[in-house]
Amino acid sequence: MVAAIEQSLRVEKIQLPKTATKRKLKNMCSRHDYPCTCAMGHLYRFIEPVLLLIIREKGRSYGYDLTTSVAQYAFTDAEIEKAVLYRTLRRLEKNGYVTSDWDMEEPGPARRVYTLTKDGQAHLREWGQVLTKVAGSMTRFVQRVSSDKSLT
Repeated sequence: MVAAIEQSLRVEKIQLPKTATKRKLKNMCSRHDYPCTCAMGHLYRFIEPVLLLIIREKGRSYGYDLTTSVAQYAFTDAEIEKAVLYRTLRRLEKNGYVTSDWDMEEPGPARRVYTLTKDGQAHLREWGQVLTKVAGSMTRFVQRVSSDKSLT
């Protein structure tokens, strides 16, 4: 199924935001000249765009808060493992899409608080473009399956 989605993404080129070229096209694989599912990472559970969206909507958030919020935004019923969530946050920070600081003002232990960067906002828009294409491919797939009379 992923191959079919990638094939449909190849058919119609996506216009890159100007910031993508400024960011050295981190989200590009060697086979495509647009943000694709190959290079965007973590297509498996769509955790990366979900985290970016949650952080954008909350303004800033810490890890535990993200783990409790992710189920409301997730594209799948599968539980997101905390280790995967934290590894994804570290990779997003390494790529410059989020920053983190330690919050020591609240009672209790210090918490790492994540904030979306301008590059992170651009990366979220790229995810929006990719997911728009994936949604269209999925819709076409479901329509084709539904229209096959031999399956009923």
